[in-house]
Amino acid sequence: MVIFELRGRLAVVRLNHPERMNALSRRALNELDEAFERVEREQGVHTVILTGTGERAFSAGTDIKELASLDEEGARDAAKRGQHLCNRIEHCSVPVIAAVNGLAAGGGCELALACHLRIASTHARFSLPETKLGLIPAYGGTQRLARIIGTARASEMMLTGATMSAEEAHRAGLVNRVVPPEHLLTEAESLAGEIAKLAPLAIRACLRAVVRGLLMPLEDGLALEAELFSGLFSTEDMREGTRAFLEKRAPVFKGK
Repeated sequence: MVIFELRGRLAVVRLNHPERMNALSRRALNELDEAFERVEREQGVHTVILTGTGERAFSAGTDIKELASLDEEGARDAAKRGQHLCNRIEHCSVPVIAAVNGLAAGGGCELALACHLRIASTHARFSLPETKLGLIPAYGGTQRLARIIGTARASEMMLTGATMSAEEAHRAGLVNRVVPPEHLLTEAESLAGEIAKLAPLAIRACLRAVVRGLLMPLEDGLALEAELFSGLFSTEDMREGTRAFLEKRAPVFKGK
């Protein structure tokens, strides 16, 4: 269901059930959780790409057959399982880039929302159509979409169950870049490579400041920023970065 591949400092996590449009079964959610747990264990990983197999779907969302069999208690557990996974992705210590290769619907869209950066194929489409099933998004979509594109646009998208094209998503700020399908992974790998050239500890601190700071009042977020900023002054990478700038050369960061 999920393929984990290491390419040097890059980890590629791929949903691999194209005949079911990479639907998020319970097994798929568990394997994704294991993949991102492994990311944290792999010391050399600087960036992650999350994508799906094929051009039809990044993920069509929660497996409806499994969903239809749930009672209220089972539904609550399913929501918590999906939220746990999306929280793990959002709080990943290294940047996670969603390479959205096709349909990202329901839980699939929520997976993409949990990533730090999103690159979309021109074939990509985004939707949170749960109201058409008599439900609401449950993996964090009601919270993250509004934070990313604003309350009015997010509410319209969820209340109508409308689908957003890749270009519309780009204009709304939902995705960072839109590229032809054949260039999607190349573009994602290029972006990952740009990030990997920079100081790993600073990248991790930046992610913490943004992700955690958004959940705090401004005053507390600014305090977190100052704490993370000052903490980097004890690192070798900070000394190397400033020295390289003054010496007009490229820095060599070691993550120390």
